[in-house]
Amino acid sequence: MNRLLKGPARVINALIAGFLIFAGLMAATPAHAEDADPSTYAYTIAGTLLQDETAIEGVKVTATLGDFSASSVSNEWGEWSIMVPELGKYKVEIDVTTIPEGFALSDPENGAIGEADLTETDFAAVLFSFGAETSSKISFSDQLLIRVYAGLNFGLLLAIAAIGISLIFGTTGLNNFAHGEMVTFGALVMWLAFAVLELNIVLAALVSILAVTAFGWAQDAGLWKPLRKRRMGLNQMMIVSIGFSIVARYLMLLFFGGDTKDVGGSGNIIQLGPIYTSDITLVGMAINIVALAGVALFLTRTRVGKATRAVSDNASLAASTGIDVERIIRIVWLFAAALTGLAGVLYGLQFQANWLTGFDILLLLFAAVTLGGLGTALGATVGALIIGMIVEVSSMFIPNELKYAAALVILIVILIVRPQGVLGKKQRIG
Repeated sequence: MNRLLKGPARVINALIAGFLIFAGLMAATPAHAEDADPSTYAYTIAGTLLQDETAIEGVKVTATLGDFSASSVSNEWGEWSIMVPELGKYKVEIDVTTIPEGFALSDPENGAIGEADLTETDFAAVLFSFGAETSSKISFSDQLLIRVYAGLNFGLLLAIAAIGISLIFGTTGLNNFAHGEMVTFGALVMWLAFAVLELNIVLAALVSILAVTAFGWAQDAGLWKPLRKRRMGLNQMMIVSIGFSIVARYLMLLFFGGDTKDVGGSGNIIQLGPIYTSDITLVGMAINIVALAGVALFLTRTRVGKATRAVSDNASLAASTGIDVERIIRIVWLFAAALTGLAGVLYGLQFQANWLTGFDILLLLFAAVTLGGLGTALGATVGALIIGMIVEVSSMFIPNELKYAAALVILIVILIVRPQGVLGKKQRIG
């Protein structure tokens, strides 16, 4: 037995001795990050020192994290850059004794120290404020005007998308939870056509709208029409739409990636009194208004529009008068998808796009439809404008993170007072 134990014991002793020798060597020759070649470091901290648009040259900036420390001196353009070896939150400090005469920090006590957060990215910019500290206060009336303008813009965007939900619900009774993915698809195809393929912006928008229209047609032809023929209940179809939305969302994540796409850039800045906006936003608002007017004319002046309203009021009665209900439903799906594609294009141009674009506003779309009155296109428009205003104006009084919640709270309050919505009709029960 002793012989059997001697072999393993010797192996264990040898391993322990080797570990101790390795640890001793590591302790005797520590690796100093500062001894390595900074050009091999993978992470960068940088910035530009300016005072009244004048570059500040010769200022020493130091970044530290634990035992590591590295410095840089601003060049003739005021630019400085420090390469660092590892992730972390670095303390970045200006050597105030190197600031040239005629320049001064806005906050001499605390303005010389900053932080570079490299915990999740390989680049961090650190800005230091020079010159006299100035602050401009915006009056309450100006703030309110700015928020009302933003609410009008947001409400118009919601209205174009919400009308699609309302038309589909009115003719089929389906609450389509995949509608948000149609908005996302429109925004992402617009990015692909305009920013990647570099098509003309009008042509790219048409391509995007046609793609979403085809997507809507495929949904109805391949999924919803067969389910209607099987007389599947609306609750079951709603659950199917939730599952379909999840599949579509993650397919777009797979094909387009999870990063945010800059579709049209920021546009040219335009000042309207206290409001700073862009030409993209103004053109988008004009297109939304024209589109909403077109929807109203379509529903009230055309034969198909009148038939759509008849099917929405009573599908069985409409069928008895000779209206092809399935054909009207197919047209409604195409029309609703085209409007939703337009909403995706305009939303992407103004707010950029990612795979969660439509999902983020889906509850607001349903809130707009419910608030305005289920199944009514005009009601969806009114509800969307109310929701848009509440979302933007409420940010003056509550944290920005809660502004969507404020809209949903107002929705609940209004429905308690008027369950059928603003423009909905009361339904007699029994």
